[in-house]
Amino acid sequence: MIDGKEKLRKLVFKGLSLSRLPQLFKPFLGGRGAILMLHRVTSEPGTKFGFNDNLAVDPEFLDRLIADMKADGFEFVSIDEGIERMNYEADSDRFAVITLDDGFKDNLLEALPVFEKHQTPFVIYIAPGLTGGAVEPWWELVEASVAACTGHKLEMTTPDGVVSFDCSSDDARVQAFTEICTLLSEEIAEQDQVAAVRSLAESAGFDYERFRRDLLMDWDDIRTIAANPLCTIGAHTVHHYNLKRLSEDEARWEMTQSADLLEEILGERPRHLAYPYGFRSAAGKREAKLAKEAGFLSALTTRHGVIHDQHVSHMHALPRISVNGRFQNLDYLKTMLSGVTTLMTNRCRKVVTV
Repeated sequence: MIDGKEKLRKLVFKGLSLSRLPQLFKPFLGGRGAILMLHRVTSEPGTKFGFNDNLAVDPEFLDRLIADMKADGFEFVSIDEGIERMNYEADSDRFAVITLDDGFKDNLLEALPVFEKHQTPFVIYIAPGLTGGAVEPWWELVEASVAACTGHKLEMTTPDGVVSFDCSSDDARVQAFTEICTLLSEEIAEQDQVAAVRSLAESAGFDYERFRRDLLMDWDDIRTIAANPLCTIGAHTVHHYNLKRLSEDEARWEMTQSADLLEEILGERPRHLAYPYGFRSAAGKREAKLAKEAGFLSALTTRHGVIHDQHVSHMHALPRISVNGRFQNLDYLKTMLSGVTTLMTNRCRKVVTV
């Protein structure tokens, strides 16, 4: 699904990539390196609606991306080495860190062979509640339910009652997806999301348990990939809740308990955290303070930006460059890595934090 804003972004990217601005400004805006953010890496097509296509890139594109960035002078390093390099007073080599959020099964089946081909380190941020089935990847389940609905409407049971959504046409389903996501992310409490989205799937006649098993790695999968020397496991809280919608004590528990659980299950305590969602209304100064107090060496947002020297003072509010499935174009990525788009999307701020 491509909206007007996305078309505009592509026009801007195309215009910038055809100009010389990224090359001219790269020495001044490109910084020390970049932390790349991915979620899914798969050649399998999604639904015809493509609501979550931004979260999935093709393994072939990932292959070309790594090769192109290496040719452009980037050195791919682990998250630990990336943090170490940020503490160096001077370092001429630009570095890149690859991160993947949520623990999708295709990270093991389709992304890992690419990383092994290029001997590229990566970090996967795991939320034990997602892995263990206590919560659902609701954004994916909503799309699957809307696509699977064979009737004219979907129903979702919420704490305030049953809500119906028109699914009588493709246009209606697009509207339904937007309305459901808004309801889940803004009105229904984080702790009530799982029951609501499961009721939605049941209304569509959709097997959400099988869907989750096929979509996400289980603990055996995570142990397998964690044993690979290229892999680092990071924490992604327990339940993948929007931390800003929680009390301070709840947010602190989500962080510390996720590290406790991962240490218990995998035998090693994670040193790095990624905030679920990570945008402005999901992670801020309070969350950065809590992550530091919880003992994490770094914490990542989803704010758009490259890494600069000044980020050494903001290790718990680091920006990332999203490798977006709808923008699988190496020229677009080069434009983002130049730092030009950081200024454009952050009110002319070169150094992006919270």
